[in-house]
Amino acid sequence: MSTNPAQTIRGRGAAENPPNRFLPFARVPLPDYDPTEDPAPQTQFFHDNTKSILARNDSPDIPFTFSLNPYRGCEHGCVYCYARPTHEYLGFSAGLDFETRIVVKSDAPELLRKQFLSRAWVPQPVGVGSATDAYQPAERQLRITRRCLEVFAEFRNPVGVVTKNALIARDADVLGDLARHDAACAFLSITTLDADLARKMEPRASAPAARLRAVGELRKAGVPVGVMVAPVIPGLTDHEAPAILRAAADAGAIAAYYVVLRLPLGVKDMFADWLTRHYPDRVDKVLGRIRDVRGGQLNDPRFGSRMRGEGLWADTFNRLFRVTRQKAGLSDAMPALSAAGFRRPGQQLTLF
Repeated sequence: MSTNPAQTIRGRGAAENPPNRFLPFARVPLPDYDPTEDPAPQTQFFHDNTKSILARNDSPDIPFTFSLNPYRGCEHGCVYCYARPTHEYLGFSAGLDFETRIVVKSDAPELLRKQFLSRAWVPQPVGVGSATDAYQPAERQLRITRRCLEVFAEFRNPVGVVTKNALIARDADVLGDLARHDAACAFLSITTLDADLARKMEPRASAPAARLRAVGELRKAGVPVGVMVAPVIPGLTDHEAPAILRAAADAGAIAAYYVVLRLPLGVKDMFADWLTRHYPDRVDKVLGRIRDVRGGQLNDPRFGSRMRGEGLWADTFNRLFRVTRQKAGLSDAMPALSAAGFRRPGQQLTLF
């Protein structure tokens, strides 16, 4: 674990590239290496030649079977992101590479349209942005997510989007069109209301206040919007949950959920390093509480417990969240998405 605060890189969550668990070699600094002399790494983009766009999910604690992620890697740079280890499958590191080497699925809209045209496709909800954020900074210019949503609207196939970026409000028109057929919902993920903490922890995601404004803009367009208090970090952000829920209700959200921090594989070391660099006085408290929630470890991958945790803290927080949510007038469930309006171009309508 690094303890040198000079290694903090402005605008980045990670401070280095830890070894890829699949590769037999690693980057090793020279003996006279001075991290303060390193320029901040620039973001690079790579084209993904994938031939399919929908990923199938069989996790019992995920409420959808298919997901779509237009980007691999995420420039938001959230230090705690559970998707970081997926970058190792590409030969990259889960550290700085994850947030600076972004793989772009440029053909995603065309591949999605091909999928929906197939008679083998059974209309059903698709989750967008469940791994890496579909509204990360590059989306402002590339508009891949926007074009995918236009395909969803063309076929009226239901879609649920989760993001940490207020850019989603740009697409309120398309999501609103789908929502009129009960075929769209959106979730804004809000970890903290503390703008300074957010800048350190989620350096290129939208500020918390901007995410709350996006909730209101989407609601004005008729889109059902929920707030994900995710991840909840014991000992660091858990005390903010009541304030986040009240702010979400004031912004127009209709439901709220939470997920307790998950630290799979190398993410646990990166998060511990981040704590040491930014909040050295809280390292023992935060990591100790996480271990209490995760059966003595920093991660527990078991279905059922991985989203909520176990033990006294988990039970107490769950009760607090449910009571506060109810007082704020928020629901514990979003309206069900419907595939009843699904259509294919040229499909003949019937009266019965």
